[in-house]
Amino acid sequence: MPPYILYAMPGSLYSGKARAYLRKQRVEFIERAPSHPGFDAARRAVGRWIIPVLETPDGGFIQDGADIITHGETAGWARLPALAGGPVQRVVGAIFELFGGEGMVRPAMHYRWDFDADNLGFLAQDFSGPMVLEGGAEARAASFAASSARMRQAARIFGVSEDSAPVIEASYARFLQLFEAHLETTPYLLGGAPTLGDYGLFAPLHAHLARDPHPATLMKTTAWRVWRWVERMYAPNQDAGEYGDVAEVVFAADAVPDTLKALLAFVAEDYLPEVEAFMGFYNGVAAGPDIVAGDVIGGRASQRVIGFTAFDWRGVKLSVAVFPYRVWLLQKIQDLFDGLAAADQAQARALLAEVGLARLVDLRPTRRVERVDNREVWGALTS
Repeated sequence: MPPYILYAMPGSLYSGKARAYLRKQRVEFIERAPSHPGFDAARRAVGRWIIPVLETPDGGFIQDGADIITHGETAGWARLPALAGGPVQRVVGAIFELFGGEGMVRPAMHYRWDFDADNLGFLAQDFSGPMVLEGGAEARAASFAASSARMRQAARIFGVSEDSAPVIEASYARFLQLFEAHLETTPYLLGGAPTLGDYGLFAPLHAHLARDPHPATLMKTTAWRVWRWVERMYAPNQDAGEYGDVAEVVFAADAVPDTLKALLAFVAEDYLPEVEAFMGFYNGVAAGPDIVAGDVIGGRASQRVIGFTAFDWRGVKLSVAVFPYRVWLLQKIQDLFDGLAAADQAQARALLAEVGLARLVDLRPTRRVERVDNREVWGALTS
């Protein structure tokens, strides 16, 4: 049988989530850059230029790390299931998938694009190498100039600015401190095996914050255990020798230790205000009279943003883009919660109330976001 093919880039935030999952499952795959001729078929299949895309042995295409993980879990080759653990632990994992891939985009973009003295030479090679196979230094320079201009603009729509930069740095330093404390006694979020939340956090912590020179130095010098977690997440084996012999299993009895509760409380403080803001905006758009279930949200697959919303964040006013994809990830948390038995729901809600995140299961979309043929489409009305 032909191997899987992953179209990705080393410096791509979302590529890392998929790549780490494939490595941890010890799945045979070939990685190809978007400059490879085969990517044309992948791009046409998913309807937009976007990575990662996984080509399956039967010639199908799966776009997005979350869907790639779902494919692995349902195909039966997941050696270490991403949704391992008890019901509360699975909800916790989904929360960190949302927060890692979406809530940590702000520090990821700030530390990549606002430190040119340290980062620029590395980024120029890291971006242009996978994008330009022919044309020499001039073509690579032109490719990087175009890419960096787009990405610097993208950083602004995530709320990165001169005013917010000091607050972003203080927030990220606190995150590193809390994650470092959690990793003192356990190699992963939920014990001895990576789960969904680890893959979500890995996306920004690897591609941007552990590879780009400036934030990589910051992580190595202030949060060594986080740096080791990044290395561990990238390895197909356990790579946790500093913990002794650790079985590849999650905490028993659906346990959520205090250090992980502290991280969840940080998520509530750092990201819940944005979730409330984008859900308010999304529900306003979704209530429009011209919305038709099944239509691609935004009108075309390349249109990932449906508007902007503003909110107060740690004493500064941020204006950020609203992505229906984030609503879809929030729904994953809510769907997991809704599928629990009543007693398990009560335990999950008690934990979320304790850490300030109860609103995550109550902020419901009035119209669901669905993913069909690798695109976000309008779903059915929920009320």
